Amino acid sequence: VQLVEAGGGTVQPGGSLRLSCRVSGTTISRHALAWYRQVPGKARETVATITSSESSTYRDSVKGRFTISRDNAENAIYLQMDSLKAEDTAVYYCFCYVDGASQYWGQGTQVTVSS
Repeated sequence: VQLVEAGGGTVQPGGSLRLSCRVSGTTISRHALAWYRQVPGKARETVATITSSESSTYRDSVKGRFTISRDNAENAIYLQMDSLKAEDTAVYYCFCYVDGASQYWGQGTQVTVSS
């Protein structure tokens, strides 16, 4: 199973970015998916999750600003990030939990929010 993120970059505060994650080696329709982020010196933290039935959760600091979605036909996961803040700066990772047993991560994509 491989996960490949794209869409990171540098944006000004208040701006938007859309991250994508293409999954290969498995069909994502039955799996739970998520986005995490990590800054140097801190633990990786959950940003958003989405189940196979499309139920989603978000960490409090991104609620109302970020939207996680999945496209089972494209075998892809997305994270729409709006109203970005400096504290959203991090490396973002997509995650796939296969059959409730195996965990797979993407390589990460840098998001920098700076004026």
